[in-house]
Amino acid sequence: MIKLKTALTTVALAGSIAAVSSPAMARDTISIVGSSTVYPFATVVAERFGRDTDFPTPKLESTGSGGGLKLFCEGVGTQHPDITNASRRMKKSEFDNCQANGVKDITEVRIGADGIVMANSKEAPKMDLSLEQIFLALAKEVPDPDGGDKLVANPYENWNEIDSSLPDMEISVMGPPPTSGTRDAFVELAMEGGCKEFEMIADMDGDQFETVCHSMREDGPFIEAGENDNLIVQRLTRDEETVGIFGYSFLMENSGQIQAATINGVEPTPENISSDKYPVARSLWFYIKHDHVGVVPGIQEYVAEFTSEGTWGDNGYLGDVGLIPLPREERMEIAKRAKDLEPMTGNEL
Repeated sequence: MIKLKTALTTVALAGSIAAVSSPAMARDTISIVGSSTVYPFATVVAERFGRDTDFPTPKLESTGSGGGLKLFCEGVGTQHPDITNASRRMKKSEFDNCQANGVKDITEVRIGADGIVMANSKEAPKMDLSLEQIFLALAKEVPDPDGGDKLVANPYENWNEIDSSLPDMEISVMGPPPTSGTRDAFVELAMEGGCKEFEMIADMDGDQFETVCHSMREDGPFIEAGENDNLIVQRLTRDEETVGIFGYSFLMENSGQIQAATINGVEPTPENISSDKYPVARSLWFYIKHDHVGVVPGIQEYVAEFTSEGTWGDNGYLGDVGLIPLPREERMEIAKRAKDLEPMTGNEL
């Protein structure tokens, strides 16, 4: 339950920020950046928080997971964000960057499960894709279709050129940019998963394997769409041949107009995503900057609202907008760590 605004003792914490933030830059509104996938969930929480408490509604910016973590780790002071959302876990290199810039104490909060879907218009054929087919459609270089043990520039223009069971439809896929956590997760789960089906690629050393598996084609069939997933959905409703890559919540929100492909024969349902049966399932997160707690009012109260059972629980209101809850026991443990502001060590990454 949200607690109404209370007096906070800020003198000690304010001292650490005063050195890097002038009084003119002080603010009373929580600043949140990061993932476009987490953005809809955080927006709903922020709006309720602003409505039901004496605190201002937090300001949210959809910058992408990578962009948000970069902003978050730039330093301490009210010119920097208080919280960043992420559709992938913070990387060790990002944690180290935070430490180097004086952002020492950070609490990590895992908020739920999500699936990355490949979807198209309901006016188009529903697709049934394997990870191998996804890789062949989107990779910059693929095994030579004429045989041999070499990679060639991706020659595939239509889906049915990859497999005759797929539609006779131009390969046109809109997906997130490199700054997006959805892109990172899609590359790791879908593209790498497809790569491993080819022995010649699976046997490559680590760096070469990563280069081949992570390099998306640049000749037109893959289109970087920016951080606004709603724009991808709008394109799908206008163009029946376009396939979009985005989080499950956007599929749920637009289920009257678009449909998801099955991947390796598995539908992206909440049950399949939470059990990891769906091969492109991932977790969602946010990160709290300790040095801003007690200086920018309402941070702990916002976190308490987000991690309450009425918000992220089995029957919480975030379920109405597509968040897939974690198991109850795990939620309880995470909520306690968030309340206690348990700091990360970096060893968990």
